[in-house]
Amino acid sequence: MSIRIACIDDVHRAGKLVHRYVSPAPLIRSYSLEKELGLPASRRAWIKDYGWTPVGSFKLLGALNWMANHLEEIGDRPVAAHSSGNFASGLSFAGMTFNKRVVIVMPESAAQVKFGLTRSFGAEVLTYDIATDHKTGQRDRLTREIAEQQGAIQASPYDDADVIAGNGVGGWEIVEELRREGRGVSQFVCQVSGGGLMAGHALAIADGFPQAKIIGVEPEEAGDFSQSLSSGKRVRIEQPNSICDGLLSYDVGEHNWPILRQLVSEAVLVPDPETQQAMKWLYEKHGIRTEPSGAITTAALLSGHVQPDGDGDLVLILSGRNIDEQRFREHIAAV
Repeated sequence: MSIRIACIDDVHRAGKLVHRYVSPAPLIRSYSLEKELGLPASRRAWIKDYGWTPVGSFKLLGALNWMANHLEEIGDRPVAAHSSGNFASGLSFAGMTFNKRVVIVMPESAAQVKFGLTRSFGAEVLTYDIATDHKTGQRDRLTREIAEQQGAIQASPYDDADVIAGNGVGGWEIVEELRREGRGVSQFVCQVSGGGLMAGHALAIADGFPQAKIIGVEPEEAGDFSQSLSSGKRVRIEQPNSICDGLLSYDVGEHNWPILRQLVSEAVLVPDPETQQAMKWLYEKHGIRTEPSGAITTAALLSGHVQPDGDGDLVLILSGRNIDEQRFREHIAAV
């Protein structure tokens, strides 16, 4: 079966739609990171902080664009999806926006803040045991049963051209803002899991700053994309493991892989303790309480996995902030 690969024109179209409903997440200059990395005065470090969206993560962008482009197909039917929590709240917000019923399958162990956000926008939630899912396939089975028994339309949290294009709106925002300031970009650092965030942003960054090196970041024990880049084909990991619960997809999506293979030049792996250190650093330097998946890009820079090369600016993605207070305190106390 042929698949439709998102392109930069899709991102531009998505931008006009997404911006009707949500304002751009802020692009923050980090003087602290510039000092920490020893950047010269001519270079700047920027953090795109998706914690400021109504759902606390970037996932809202792809969910809104997907929903808007499937309204006719959905009609009066519900929408079903699986999610570790951030796409759940994004799709729930989109369902509220377009008056569509949403049913989400989430891990039992997901953060309570993610359950709360998802339900606050009106979605119904079913749960599964993520620890045994690699053996039982319960996540996909539950989602499929909702589709079959309730006639629901399934939405992918990452493996879909409309989701990729919607996510890419954030990358387009980065390009537009830095161009207005007359800045150039040497390095763009972004999380990779299923690949929807990176694929969309890579399209925008590569179009706006063709010279920029695009670097993916994964947890050390969830490095399927790194292995995929090395082997030249999609690699699946049966049991990814990390505190970064938003970065535990088994493999990158079919719609994402052609974009990632073409545009991402490198992938680095970050151990969880280094991500915890970055969470503490972001809290102490910027007052940001971020989830591990959001902090892992900062960790890649602070720990030296990504060296600040080139003479242009450095941009990194903080993908989300949704973490329970107690869990956050435990993480930063561990380092």
